[in-house]
Amino acid sequence: MGHIIGKDVYRQLGNTLDNTPVRMPWSKAMRDMLEALYTPGEAELITRMPYRPSTIQRVARVTGINEPRLHKMLPEMCHKGLICDIHDGEQYQYMIAPFVIGFFEFSMMRTRGELQPAKWAELFQAYMFGDNAFMEANFGDGQQVSVMRALPYEETVRDVDHVEILDYEKASALIEDQDLFAVSLCACRHEKHHLGTQGCDVPLETCTSMGSSAEFLIRNEFARQVDKSEFLDIFARSKDMGFTLSTDNVKQGAGFVCHCCGCCCNLMHGIKHSGYPGILVTSSFIAKCDEDSCNGCGKCVRACPIDAVTMQERPTSPGEKKRKYAVVDQDLCLGCGVCALKCKPKSMELHKRDQKVFHPEDSFERVIIQSLERDTLQNLIFDNPNSQVEGFMRGIVGGFLKISPVKKALMGEKLRSRFLNAIRNASG
Repeated sequence: MGHIIGKDVYRQLGNTLDNTPVRMPWSKAMRDMLEALYTPGEAELITRMPYRPSTIQRVARVTGINEPRLHKMLPEMCHKGLICDIHDGEQYQYMIAPFVIGFFEFSMMRTRGELQPAKWAELFQAYMFGDNAFMEANFGDGQQVSVMRALPYEETVRDVDHVEILDYEKASALIEDQDLFAVSLCACRHEKHHLGTQGCDVPLETCTSMGSSAEFLIRNEFARQVDKSEFLDIFARSKDMGFTLSTDNVKQGAGFVCHCCGCCCNLMHGIKHSGYPGILVTSSFIAKCDEDSCNGCGKCVRACPIDAVTMQERPTSPGEKKRKYAVVDQDLCLGCGVCALKCKPKSMELHKRDQKVFHPEDSFERVIIQSLERDTLQNLIFDNPNSQVEGFMRGIVGGFLKISPVKKALMGEKLRSRFLNAIRNASG
């Protein structure tokens, strides 16, 4: 170690993190955040690690750090949420934890050790929303793929023959497929609790995970294991309180469900106050109100976490009593159904969207497309940051993939599947 520490190790760390699938533009707020979370030695290790998940043997080869030292450092950094350890069925592979979903959530989930959650809350908020540079870098070009998607409440979907709710859209189906469950502190609520802006009266322990994601969180002491009945109780409470359910933006292997409110959730904050609706990918449904049966009570307006529902006056004849009805902003609606949960006359329902919403098949596809949209895919293809040859190739491939017609073609339905299959086969 020590190759970079003599230089500006945190600036180097910022550059490394900015080259992951979640962009992180440099700023003073970013430096303050990184200095609070990473020691200089941890920062240097991150800057030398491969971008793809790798065995400890490969990490040693790429970084030049011997295995005995890595056997000590990597587990410690996993427990801090700075590195993720993924079990592939035979051994652990290690990867750099991105900002989200990554070291923001894991830092605010921590409940043991020498912690500074109040300080971290201020630093995270300053970076995410201080100047909107983070939001602009990840969503300013109309990117379609984000890390999370909204789940519809099944009972709010219009009951007609041709409307089908697929299993990946059902919270009940996601839960039924798993046998390991965990709950942890909600990172967003924990952050807002320390900032003094939490507006909901709900316990902080509301973040639910399942399967291998739950195993990762339990193993690294970010969550506690719960039985299925306690897990389902959290979902019942969220329904009663009108929270939006959101999950991994994948069709297969979703590992967590967040229980989001308008007062705490950073995704909702980004949509409402920063103007980037793509932060949370919509479900395949959209809310619509039947004007004739709407009684104008306004409960749907108060329920919507992103202010996508407003009340309008319906035309009346002279002398007739004025009446209002709900109108949904279709450019904002998440298709979560919380507005319909509160509608007594059932005037508000979820309908199938006319335009198809792209949800990646699995995490592999999501990361590839997310990286393509954010101009970092070349780092996953040539992932050794210490190789001059791979650095040269990253420059060539990265420049090619940034060409607008190329990127547009690869993102289009005609070429996307073939492109993803080619990348999958090459990496397999």
